[in-house]
Amino acid sequence: MSANTRALLVVDVQPTFCEGGALGVEGGNAVAEGVADYVSNQRGNYALVATTQDWHIDPGEHFAKAPAEPDFVNTWPVHGVADTAEAQLHPAIADINADVTIKKGQYDHGYSGFDGTNDAGEKLADVLKNAGITDVDVVGIAESHCVRATALDARNLGLNVRVFEDLTVPVTPDQGETARQEMADAGVQALKSSEAF
Repeated sequence: MSANTRALLVVDVQPTFCEGGALGVEGGNAVAEGVADYVSNQRGNYALVATTQDWHIDPGEHFAKAPAEPDFVNTWPVHGVADTAEAQLHPAIADINADVTIKKGQYDHGYSGFDGTNDAGEKLADVLKNAGITDVDVVGIAESHCVRATALDARNLGLNVRVFEDLTVPVTPDQGETARQEMADAGVQALKSSEAF
């Protein structure tokens, strides 16, 4: 596959989703380090690298409202609040010099990277289309939620999609298994990053 038609989507690699964060996922920091190493070694194989970030301003029902407890399905603890340190890119990937930065979930759930926009207000789908992208590789946090949603939306747009199973981690093993099956059913290819090229 020619490098000029493949993009890497780095989904929500942010402190808020890593150990010690408001909605930390076990293995999140390791994913951040792995993604940084991967980009350092494979950047030349991509026409475009995009990052996405949860950037919640007032996401409505996405945040559980006290005294109700989050159900961790549709409602969540407060996390990824816009302009906070936890919402910034993880320090491990802060210097990957992404071509595109997408912020999502300002006023809604915003699970998929395709729900967000860059600073110019362009949707991710339009950025990829304008760049002639036909294939995307998806990595990041969490496999069971935002990685899954981003990969499925990419497939719905007709893109060829791969998810690197060693550069993502689910909220729970069961949710990860369900997400992997759903992605496989949609035609998303799962492989290790070492098998990418």
